[in-house]
Amino acid sequence: MNIGLIVAAGRGYRVGGPLPKQYLPLAGEPILRHTIRALTRHPGIDAVQVVIHPDDVPLYEDATSALEKLRPVLFGGAERQDSVRLGLEGLAGLKPRTVLIHDAVRPFVSAPVISAVLEALGRIPAALVGVPLADTLKRVEEGVVTATVPRAGLWRAQTPQGFRYADILRAHRHAVHSAPGVDFTDDAMIAEHAGLRVEMVPGSEDNFKITTAADLARAETMLQSA
Repeated sequence: MNIGLIVAAGRGYRVGGPLPKQYLPLAGEPILRHTIRALTRHPGIDAVQVVIHPDDVPLYEDATSALEKLRPVLFGGAERQDSVRLGLEGLAGLKPRTVLIHDAVRPFVSAPVISAVLEALGRIPAALVGVPLADTLKRVEEGVVTATVPRAGLWRAQTPQGFRYADILRAHRHAVHSAPGVDFTDDAMIAEHAGLRVEMVPGSEDNFKITTAADLARAETMLQSA
């Protein structure tokens, strides 16, 4: 069984408006609904588990009405890492083979990208989506450029980040006890901390995270074009 785990417990308001960004409308529907559909429509995903903030139950129910493959909602924790771990723990009874952890505000993940992550998990315990850096990188201190950073081999990480379920659950549990207070910025970093081999799967510039009003406008334009 392959499970999609969508982390939607954040309280981000940077896009603007009165709602957490995952519930803001995009082409007439909440962003979260678009994201869930991107996973549920893939034939390799058997079910989707969403982790939300306890205060967002009415918003979540409105956003997910009539969608298929959804498991009963779970509540997240104070930080993203906590929410992911709670989501993984909530899947223990299913004993899935793999889990694809995805941001709630990346609605444009494509079926080929999802397929590539699932295929990679047949060879290795962990895989994430990313795109290679194209821009020149500068290190800046107090507004002054102090160095040019070589970009060879550097990628921008995206989601989904896929794992064999037992491995990533063990890695999250290990991180809680072995590295308290460490800011793990994504689940691949937690996998690395646990010693898992992680493979990079080529992603897409369209698979961007909606974090600002400009991102939301770009997303609207993409859907209108489609």
